[in-house]
Amino acid sequence: MNLILLGPPGAGKGTQAQMIVERYHIPQISTGDILRSAVKNGTPLGKQAKTHMEKGELVPDEVVIGIIDQRLRAPDCNAGFVLDGFPRTTPQAEALQAILDKIGRSVDHVINIEVDPEELVRRLTGRRTCKNCGAMFHIAFHPPAKEGACDRCGGALYQREDDREETIRTRLKEYEKQTSPLIRYYDLKKLLRSVQGVGGQNQIFSQILRVLDTKPI
Repeated sequence: MNLILLGPPGAGKGTQAQMIVERYHIPQISTGDILRSAVKNGTPLGKQAKTHMEKGELVPDEVVIGIIDQRLRAPDCNAGFVLDGFPRTTPQAEALQAILDKIGRSVDHVINIEVDPEELVRRLTGRRTCKNCGAMFHIAFHPPAKEGACDRCGGALYQREDDREETIRTRLKEYEKQTSPLIRYYDLKKLLRSVQGVGGQNQIFSQILRVLDTKPI
């Protein structure tokens, strides 16, 4: 089973991807993870990626696509995969299609987790991080026992710049701008399956399982 998982920041893609991995025993392929792995292992493409990452630049598509190509050929992908964070644009989707054509594979489903933007802002602005140990909390969903203090080490909690409302709204606008054409691309190919990313994680996962024609949990 070859899957692509789409969804805006805060939609819970990472959680759902891990639940898919545990149920179907296929690897989660996260762009960030495989870039870091390629850099750590010092592969030729990893060295190219490192040059851009050290400058604070986006890694060019041709490097990312090359690393994705190598990853999809690994033996653990023989039974399938779930792509998380790739593709992000229509050109990347076209490049992915070319890779899959070369290795005789195809995408079975593109699962798009939909969440109202105001709900995403509420989720993301509520996050708090410990300055000392990096533990994560949420003022509504996972509050600390003592306001402003980390349960783990007692360190002060703060709101990261990435979790501020202005930053989040900018990220959501950029996601919408980039991803709308991608969603249309997969919709025209009759691969797009939309689920609502509200409720508990098991409720969302049950929707995904119905998409995949299996029994809901």
